[in-house]
Amino acid sequence: MADKITIGQLYPNGIHPSTLRKASAADKGISTGARTTPFQHILDKQFVRFSQHAEMRLQQRGIEIKPDQLAKLENAIDMAAAKGAKDTLMVLGGTALIVNVPNRTVITAMDGQSMKDNVFTQIDSTVIIS
Repeated sequence: MADKITIGQLYPNGIHPSTLRKASAADKGISTGARTTPFQHILDKQFVRFSQHAEMRLQQRGIEIKPDQLAKLENAIDMAAAKGAKDTLMVLGGTALIVNVPNRTVITAMDGQSMKDNVFTQIDSTVIIS
């Protein structure tokens, strides 16, 4: 066994694996602890969430959001996101919802009676949903 092995024989491209940068978990889209996978990110972008405060307000005020209204709300969030909105007042029938658009989360909800004589602050846009 006097034959010598050259780099070209072991590594056809002449590139030793130790010289290559290894892809990190983030490059591969793999979750590392608190980060989410691309699938989870896509899933999060398709649903509307309700904060604990919003759920409490819906229950206190007897507001029920039906599936068809929820679909309209999802579409309105998509439209607001396309325009770069962050915190949006969304009026759905007789209900006012404050929505954090990037997180797709309803922050609070008011019925028609609670909306009267109210000032909405810390919003950057409004969507009237018909």
